[in-house]
Amino acid sequence: MTGLTAESTPLRDASEVADYARRCFRPAAEDHVGVELEFLIFDRTDPAAQVPLARAERAVPAPLPGGSRVTFEPGGQLELSGPAGPLPDAVAALAADVAVVRDALKAAGLALGGVGLDPVRPARRQLHLPRYDAMAEFLGRPYGQLMMCSTASIQVNVDLGERPAARWERAHTLGPMLLAAFANSPLRAGRPCGWMSGRQEVWSHLDPTRTAPVPASGDPAADWAEYLLDARLMLVREDDERYLPVRDGSTFRDWLREGNQGGRRPTAQDLAYHATTIFPPVRPRGWLEIRYLDAQQPAAWPVCVAVTHALITDDRAGDTAMAAAQPFVGAESWRIAARCGLTDPRLRQVAEAGFRAALEALPRLGAGPGLTGAVAAFADRYVTTGRSPAADLMDLTPGPRVPAWLNDEGPR
Repeated sequence: MTGLTAESTPLRDASEVADYARRCFRPAAEDHVGVELEFLIFDRTDPAAQVPLARAERAVPAPLPGGSRVTFEPGGQLELSGPAGPLPDAVAALAADVAVVRDALKAAGLALGGVGLDPVRPARRQLHLPRYDAMAEFLGRPYGQLMMCSTASIQVNVDLGERPAARWERAHTLGPMLLAAFANSPLRAGRPCGWMSGRQEVWSHLDPTRTAPVPASGDPAADWAEYLLDARLMLVREDDERYLPVRDGSTFRDWLREGNQGGRRPTAQDLAYHATTIFPPVRPRGWLEIRYLDAQQPAAWPVCVAVTHALITDDRAGDTAMAAAQPFVGAESWRIAARCGLTDPRLRQVAEAGFRAALEALPRLGAGPGLTGAVAAFADRYVTTGRSPAADLMDLTPGPRVPAWLNDEGPR
């Protein structure tokens, strides 16, 4: 995504940041979806115990049949990044890999935790790479530590299509409804945290210059350029092993004007790296990264992917959902969605319209009866009842019942 000038040549001015931003919104002829799944890993016999990263690494087989890439997050969360493709192909390939990993972990006494925020364990970092060290220092405690070590998400990557601005707008306007429909992190330290998406609440306490939604003026590329310029610098990369934390609160715009980081001006490579340290709910990278969705149970994540992809990429479905969502647009809608989920009647109404539109769109996108049926079942179980998946976790009862976040086989 650089390619603006020689990567080591200093940027002249903000116009080159604008050039970079425009490249992030190039139209695309294809309509593929890519999925990145994060899971917390638990010991099946002792859910409150920390699982050493080495134990999880030993249990995960490689290579995986669907071609997913396996990585681990700072707290030991497992991430599976599936190959992009048409919706049914991408879901099928990643589902095969999830099944293999789930079975391998089960044989090792471990479970994939389908929840967006660790319900019982304190945050503890297990990976100490230089980038993570600098990030931890910048973000601070407790929320930076929680985000890095105790949260898990589903990231849905969608192509920009022929009208990138329309998909950008849908991804934001429909974001609160999708966040609420798939809110799945209401517990922390074994108790309700007061939010249906406690994961989103954690994110709301981090540096807003890099986590708030990108403001909208009608020109997505210009808005993204301004966001990049005004985001605080987290760290400056010197090489693969050295990262300089930036502690003075300066922004990329400051660095571009004053050249005061490491005694040099920023390059195209610095700009591209700066973009990887910025985490708005939707991030453009030549495609759209949808970053606001809580992790789901292994049996439920395809529903989240299918609905999100359908409403953003299918024009008929997207227009229907957008019309329903228009009365509930605004910065406060994100907070309401995270706190209330579908118990908010306005969000429930938007979700009902959105899920109906998605179900009509899925056959047009190549989805078979299995995936479409799973979406319909999810809508019946949650949307029509005004109940987010978080409610399943809130209904936990003491006794021998398997905790909901360890139930990696599907609904009970």
